[in-house]
Amino acid sequence: LALARHLHARHGLREVVQQAALAAAACADTIFIREFRHPTRIGVYPWERLVPQSVQIDLEFDLPGRHAADSRRLEDTIDYSRVVARMRDLLDHHDETLLESLSERIASTLLAEFGMPRLRLSLAKLALLPGVRALGITIERRLG
Repeated sequence: LALARHLHARHGLREVVQQAALAAAACADTIFIREFRHPTRIGVYPWERLVPQSVQIDLEFDLPGRHAADSRRLEDTIDYSRVVARMRDLLDHHDETLLESLSERIASTLLAEFGMPRLRLSLAKLALLPGVRALGITIERRLG
């Protein structure tokens, strides 16, 4: 508060707002979900869609604030069990053929439904090709 008063007195309200935005961006709390695996049908080649194949999702998402840290209430954060359930549902009911479009669909759905300010999502097919443990895509998106 003292810093805000000093900046306001010396530089005006604009500087205070800019510094507050920088401080907020530097203090983002991030939830991660790693190595979530679920079967889905995905692929451009018909043989890839014959049977479900396991994909892996690694997800990091910023929380819209620190409310839960202060209140200790689940209602003030993003419930990661609901995020996992939504990803399962999306993997069970989609018609995408490319990892790129499926990852975009998952990201846009999670951002919109959960109000995540930012997310980073990696989606990979596992053991699809000989000698390749995983192949996939990583995207980062922001709300709005």
